[in-house]
Amino acid sequence: MTFLEDLAKKGVIDQSQVSLVLDRSREMHGGNIALALIELGMNEDDLTRMRGEFFNIPTKKISIKSFNFDVLKYIPQDSSEHYNFVPIGMTDGVLEIGVIEPDNIEAMNALQFIASKLNTPFKLFLISHSDFKEIMSNYKGLSGEVDQALSEFDTSISQEDAENVLRSATKSQTSGNDENKITEDAPIIKIVAVILNHATEGNASDIHIENTGERVKVRFRVDGILHTSLVLPPNVYSGIVARIKILAKLKLDEKRKPQDGGFSAKIAGRKVDFRVSTFPAYYGEKVVMRILDSEKGVKPLAELGLSPENEKIVRDALARPYGLILITGPTGSGKTTTLYSMLKELDREQANVVSLEDPVEYHIPDIAQSQVMPEIGYTFASGIRSILRQDPDIIMVGEIRDLETAKLASQAALTGHLVLSTLHTNSAIGVVPRLVDMGVDPYLIAPTLTLAIAQRLTRTMCPSARKKIPLDEAPKIMLEKQFADLPKEHRDKIKMDENMYEMEPSSECPSGTRGRTAVFEMFSVDKEMQNVILKNPVEQEIFKVAREKGMLTMKEDGFLKSLKGEIPIQDAYAL
Repeated sequence: MTFLEDLAKKGVIDQSQVSLVLDRSREMHGGNIALALIELGMNEDDLTRMRGEFFNIPTKKISIKSFNFDVLKYIPQDSSEHYNFVPIGMTDGVLEIGVIEPDNIEAMNALQFIASKLNTPFKLFLISHSDFKEIMSNYKGLSGEVDQALSEFDTSISQEDAENVLRSATKSQTSGNDENKITEDAPIIKIVAVILNHATEGNASDIHIENTGERVKVRFRVDGILHTSLVLPPNVYSGIVARIKILAKLKLDEKRKPQDGGFSAKIAGRKVDFRVSTFPAYYGEKVVMRILDSEKGVKPLAELGLSPENEKIVRDALARPYGLILITGPTGSGKTTTLYSMLKELDREQANVVSLEDPVEYHIPDIAQSQVMPEIGYTFASGIRSILRQDPDIIMVGEIRDLETAKLASQAALTGHLVLSTLHTNSAIGVVPRLVDMGVDPYLIAPTLTLAIAQRLTRTMCPSARKKIPLDEAPKIMLEKQFADLPKEHRDKIKMDENMYEMEPSSECPSGTRGRTAVFEMFSVDKEMQNVILKNPVEQEIFKVAREKGMLTMKEDGFLKSLKGEIPIQDAYAL
C-alpha cells in the first residue's frame, strides 16, 4: 500500500484525488507527492505527522532560532542537496538526520556510507519540506553569498582594471572616515566583505587566503584548527588581494616582498580590527589576517585557565614593585592575551603604566600604549629609552627580539621598574639560557628575572560533550611515570581522580570542543634560584632545582586539566 492509498483509506483524501496528486507531483514537483499534497491545501505539519506514522519514523519540528548550525559540518552541503537529508542534531553521540524522502533507497545507502566514514551512529527523523529548505538556506551561508557575488563578476576584467576600480571605490568610501564599513556592493568588494563577516561571526582567529594555481582557498582558523571554508576561481584572486591591500593601506604595486598592515571595520554593529600580512608565493601573494575583536575585551586573569596555585604565583609577581616577568611560547600561543590580562590587574590609577607594542592589539584604559615603527627608527630598544624619561612605574614591551632590547629591559627592572615582556623559547626555564645566548650576563638576569611563564593554547571541552569514564591502566602508568621525579611532598598535593573524561559530541557541541584555553608552566625565581643562575645557567641544572621546588611542566598542567574534563586528553599528549 502506498502513502496515497493509505490517505485515501483513512478518508484524508478522496480516491479520485489519488491520480490527480500523482499527475501533479510528476508535472510540477519532480515526483514529490508531499509537495503536491501541500499545494492542494493539506497542512504541512499534519502531512509530516501522517508520513511519519506511515513510514514508522519519528518526526521532528525544527526551530531555526535554537538550531545549532555547527552540526552541519558532519555532512557536506552537496550531499545534503543531492540526497535530501541534513544533520539536525547530536544527542548522546548519535547523529540525528532529518529526511524528507525516507523511501529513497539511494539516499539511505549514501547515509550509511557517510556514517561509517564518520564512525558515528545515526538516527532518522522525518522533517517538513519547509524546515529542510530553511536549514539548507543557512547551510549555504558563506558559499551562497559568494556565489551570488561571483555571478556579478566580469571574468574578463584585467588585474590593472580591477585595482583601479577598487582604488576609486575605496577612495570614495573612506573619505572623511578612517574606519571602513564592510557593506559594499561591487562583486570583489562584496566577496571580501562576506569573508570578513563570516570569519568574525564564526569566531575565527585568523583568515588564510592562498592561490594554489587551480583554485583559491579561503581557510578560517577556529579553535586553533584551520578549516577550508571557501573555494574560489583563480581569476578573482588578484582583485581580492588588491581589495585587502587597499583596506590595510599597503602598496598595491609591491608584490615581491612581504608587507604588514591593518584596518578596522564595523561588523554586526561592533568594531573589529584586522591585522594583515602578505607573503610572496609562487602563484601570487598569500594573505593572512589576524582577527582582533576589541569589543570582546580582555579576559580577567582568573579566566585564563590558571590553576589556583599558578594564579597565586602570577599575582605575587605582579605585586612586586620591580622585576622582569617574561611570557614565552610560539606565535599564536596567547602570550599577548596573558600580558593584557596582567596589565588589567595592575593599579593603573596610582602607577604610570606605559607599553610598547607591535601592533597595539587592544586598548586598555589608563595605559599609555605606543606602537613601534622600525621603518622610522622607532624600535623596542629606542622606545624603552624614551619611556624611562616618562617616569614609568610599569613597562610592557611587546617582544624582546635583540640584545639591546633585552639589556635595556633587564636594566629597567634592576632600577626599580616592573617590566613585562615576551620571548620565544620552548619552555619557561629556557628563558635563562636564551637570554645568555643573546648576550645578557647572568649577573644581570639573576636579580631581575622574577617569573617566566611558558604557555600553549589547547581546545576546551564542552561540559555537554564529555563523558566520565574510569581511568585506564595505560594513562595511569603514564601519569605515574610523568610525576615520578617530583618530590613526594609536592606529588602528594596533586589530586588525581580515579576517573577521566572523553569527548562525546552533543547537539550543543558537535565537535566536542568549543573555544580554547591555555596550559602553563611557571618558573619562579627566588634567592636559591638566583645562585643557580649566577653559577651555572644551564637548563638541566635550573630544571633540577625548580623541580625540587615543585614546578610542573606544561604537559603536566595539560594532563591535570584533562583529568578534570577541561581539555581533551589528546591535546595534553601533544604538548
